[in-house]
Amino acid sequence: MDETHDTSDLTVEQLRARYQVEREKRLRTDGMAQWKELKGEYEAFDRDPFADPNFSRDAVTEETTVTIVGGGFAGMLTAIDLAKHGITNVRIVEKASDFGGTWYWNRYPGCMCDVESFVYLPLLEETGYMPTEHYTSATEIFEYCKLLGRTFNLYDKALFQTDVTDAQWDEEAKRWRVTTSRGDTLTSQFFVLAGGILHKAKLPGISGIEKFQGKSFHTSRWDYSYTGGSATEPMVNLEGKRVAVIGTGATAVQVVPQVAKVAEELFVFQRTPGAVGVRNQQPTDAAWFQSQKPGWQRERIVNFTQAVTGGHPEVDLVQDGWTELMWEDTQVGSTPEEAERLERIDYELMEAIRNRVSEVVEDPDTAERLKPYWGKHCKRVCFHDDYLPAFNRPNVHLIDTEGRGVEALTEHGVVANGVEYPVDLIIYASGFEVTTDLYRRLGFNPIGRDGVSMAQRWEEGARTLHGVLASGFPNMLLISIVQGGFGTNFSHLLSEAAKHVATIVELCVERGVETIEPEQDAEDEWLNVLFNIGIHNATYFARCTPSFYNSEQQGITMKSARNLTYTGSLLDYARYLERWREQPTFTGVKTS
Repeated sequence: MDETHDTSDLTVEQLRARYQVEREKRLRTDGMAQWKELKGEYEAFDRDPFADPNFSRDAVTEETTVTIVGGGFAGMLTAIDLAKHGITNVRIVEKASDFGGTWYWNRYPGCMCDVESFVYLPLLEETGYMPTEHYTSATEIFEYCKLLGRTFNLYDKALFQTDVTDAQWDEEAKRWRVTTSRGDTLTSQFFVLAGGILHKAKLPGISGIEKFQGKSFHTSRWDYSYTGGSATEPMVNLEGKRVAVIGTGATAVQVVPQVAKVAEELFVFQRTPGAVGVRNQQPTDAAWFQSQKPGWQRERIVNFTQAVTGGHPEVDLVQDGWTELMWEDTQVGSTPEEAERLERIDYELMEAIRNRVSEVVEDPDTAERLKPYWGKHCKRVCFHDDYLPAFNRPNVHLIDTEGRGVEALTEHGVVANGVEYPVDLIIYASGFEVTTDLYRRLGFNPIGRDGVSMAQRWEEGARTLHGVLASGFPNMLLISIVQGGFGTNFSHLLSEAAKHVATIVELCVERGVETIEPEQDAEDEWLNVLFNIGIHNATYFARCTPSFYNSEQQGITMKSARNLTYTGSLLDYARYLERWREQPTFTGVKTS
């Protein structure tokens, strides 16, 4: 083994230097511009392989209390919470052909949730549903989304295979007017943007993508007509095929073992190694599940979030890789001594993950190239039991690009490190847009008061109160991470945000409030809260390898600074929302 890779005797300073070397390999001058939208010449990558291409329906013209954009967990939970408040005159507009959001699009083989199903799947007590495994498959989650739709009578409220094309505030009518790709005209008092966090797929900006003459697709648009099989059955059509997977993040970790089973040759192109801990998948203990007392899921969700944000609950109810790895929040130390202690803990935890690679992967050179040299908060850590063993198969080849990424595509293959690898299929495990402009991810540009669009109003960054209400856009309510919360368990965030949105709408209806909009001073105060929380871990993230977490380390601008998330505990963010709701008046907002 190359002695420069042996970290067992290194000091914190030496390990920090090693992290810095790996970070600098991956810095790029183009930052977020390195990714391509699925538009124009790349539009074919965005085709929905699961929907009926011949679907049609009559245009709808109607007025409702609320229009919700998005039929994933965020949109569904909002509609469910509104109904609990007696507000059922709701319309949901969804691009896909069914409910599910992320879990509609991501049907690639091996796909599952990386957070325990008992804390991830919302409303288990209300539905009485028992997940079959600790980490639920995408197939099961999609079916659960449809169960939610049936249980809470959401299907009659949904317009599927429909894109919002325009949304404008009508000041005279005090209503939002929304038009769609199906010719619909929807008018509503409230307009909820629940477009999701991980839904807008992106491609790496590799030269020659359009030249490749073989088959290619993004993992969120998996083409089983080409691969054969399904999410639960072997992809027999890949037998005898040479396949490339571009990416080594959370998606690739799940895809690679499945493709490795059937492809003649699999080439995995890596820019940054992922961190892969033990998942320890197990079936649900039915006796344990049925013995839970009312309120158990909320208790477990809160306990999990405490455990992964340094809250140190007295009992770790989940006891999995997440709670073990994230038990200590190593981002901030109150003193130099405390900071050094936390940094050492961080290194030791990541060193355990690196050591696991050597224990599992038989080839020493491949093992070293699979080791992640970055802090545990820098990227989303993965937990999987089959990814690392896949590299022991003779047909699986790791192509490490030393942080540079793939150089180009040709008519017949992938070029990396100056070598062309001929392949029949390229699978882009390149993830989703997360920190780009919200209107870009939504696919339309809302126009608010005085004809000012979101792109114009937010030209120098977002302006919101709690990431939910936005000045200049009366009665528009957001569910996103822009100036909102963030967390390991995304569904917890969406549940808290949906509850907040539904309560605001209920209070407005109850009090006869026609319009609600935050004061700019209140938005500025909230921005200061975000800055004061974020500044504490700025040093940590400055040392991180580029990723979507830090917008590829492209540098801080006023716009990116204003578009930050609440970087503290999701529970603390939820308390801000709760305290605001509990006040007798709408503090910091103007109403009419």
